Amino acid sequence: MSDNPIGTAPPTTPTGQIPVSPNNPCPFLRALVANGYVSGHDVPLEKLTEMIGLASGETGSAQKSVRMKTWMVAVIANGLGPLRVLKSATSGAVLDELRNGPLDKHGGGSRILDAGAKVHEEQIDRLATFGKDCKDPSGGIELGLTAKEIDAFMKANIKRDGDATRWYYPILMKGEWPVLLKILGKGDGEARYLSVAEVRTLFVERRLPERITARLPKPAAGR
Repeated sequence: MSDNPIGTAPPTTPTGQIPVSPNNPCPFLRALVANGYVSGHDVPLEKLTEMIGLASGETGSAQKSVRMKTWMVAVIANGLGPLRVLKSATSGAVLDELRNGPLDKHGGGSRILDAGAKVHEEQIDRLATFGKDCKDPSGGIELGLTAKEIDAFMKANIKRDGDATRWYYPILMKGEWPVLLKILGKGDGEARYLSVAEVRTLFVERRLPERITARLPKPAAGR
């Protein structure tokens, strides 16, 4: 979900967090690495799929489906060559080396996180303009994006990218914001929404909501 290709020095690592390589462009994975849930280096696919399956909140066959879909993406994330796929399947994905891989849009998309791991908060503000007031199941109203608004946001990103857009970018985008909605979203059905405030926290502070971390095992110390 990395977007702006302009490289700058990465921001200071928040206190208590583990430094994350700028070559890990996925905000969700960056949060997992920063908080010690997985390594930034070789992460066995069994471990990675377990974390994402648990984070999804699904159980039983639904969680197995999430884990299988995650495995299918992770096994090609570092490259499509047969030797690289075999290495990923047997040794794990290298999260610190995802940039410029087959899932990297090379500057296309939201432009929130650039190639130097700098967060452009004005692009989060732009995301917010696509949102609407949503009813928090815990009470209150907050700004968020349902699947409908996320779809409009992604289409606007493609239009903004113009000739730089590749035919497969819409396919890659389906594995980004809609997946965040599924994992981090609040509410059910068509009312399920992605909180803009939580998106900001995810990108800027590399933190997951407490309701998500409560589903995960305690992170390993000093990873």
